[in-house]
Amino acid sequence: MAGWRRAVELAMTDEEIATLAALSRSRTELASRVSRAQMLLAYRENPSFCAVGQRLGVHHQTVQRCVERALADGPLAALDDRPRPGREPTITPEAKAWLVSLACDKAKDHGYPHELWTTRLLARHAREHGAAAGHACLANLVQGTVCKILGKEEIKPHKVRY
Repeated sequence: MAGWRRAVELAMTDEEIATLAALSRSRTELASRVSRAQMLLAYRENPSFCAVGQRLGVHHQTVQRCVERALADGPLAALDDRPRPGREPTITPEAKAWLVSLACDKAKDHGYPHELWTTRLLARHAREHGAAAGHACLANLVQGTVCKILGKEEIKPHKVRY
């Protein structure tokens, strides 16, 4: 016969409890962080995964994972998502900076008959001349990626204000 389940002791400082209480009432914080803060505070009051899960409307294993992360990493670190696996970015920050500086120049300065860059023309120029400038990672650059890079920098080479 299986023995009784022992409740896991979750120790938190007063500052951590105050921070979790503020986060659990927040309306501007990410919903996942608010939910995890509520789980940790509810578990502190009633150390039962099932009871907390029923109270908050989540599965008891979700509560268990959150509490175990809080024990391992600390209560405030358990609020954030873990990094997910994925491919590392292939375009280096230096190549992005080169592309942004290129977008700030005029297309005529680089031998094109156009007055302004288009994203398609900028992508083609970067593919053709990026390796010579020391940025081989731009060899497969497409128009959509150029739009994303320039959008993050809030640069619109195809729009000029007079």
